[in-house]
Amino acid sequence: MGGDGGLEWREQQRRAVRAHAAADARQRAAEQAEAAELVARFAAEALRRGLRTDRLTAAGYDGRGRYRTRITGWYVDRVQSRAVDTDDRFYLLTVPPSLRARLFGADPEPAPPPLVVGRGGRDGESVPLATLLSLRLEAGDDWR
Repeated sequence: MGGDGGLEWREQQRRAVRAHAAADARQRAAEQAEAAELVARFAAEALRRGLRTDRLTAAGYDGRGRYRTRITGWYVDRVQSRAVDTDDRFYLLTVPPSLRARLFGADPEPAPPPLVVGRGGRDGESVPLATLLSLRLEAGDDWR
């Protein structure tokens, strides 16, 4: 294509890409808001039921060792890689390994909760967040 037709086509493509990106961002924001609500309801129910909280630990990215954190909450998976704190925040409990973290503890940042935990992983390893949180509540203090 040459001339004005090529310019028009490129501009249409740019608009289509921007529209697609905006729609994708809106969908992600809606999913994160829904997942955040699930996390908040879980934390409120866990507190209401009197589920024992733990001082959470985080694993190093290399998988060797665990690091203390200042976070108090509930692990929501058995491998203790995801948790919810008493302030309704969701955490992925992995941190860069370091001597400083080993000595003074690690400070993982809250993460936006996913609606489907493990999405994009191996088959059979993804689970809806609502299911994961429900199973954790049903297990009570016998989670381990």
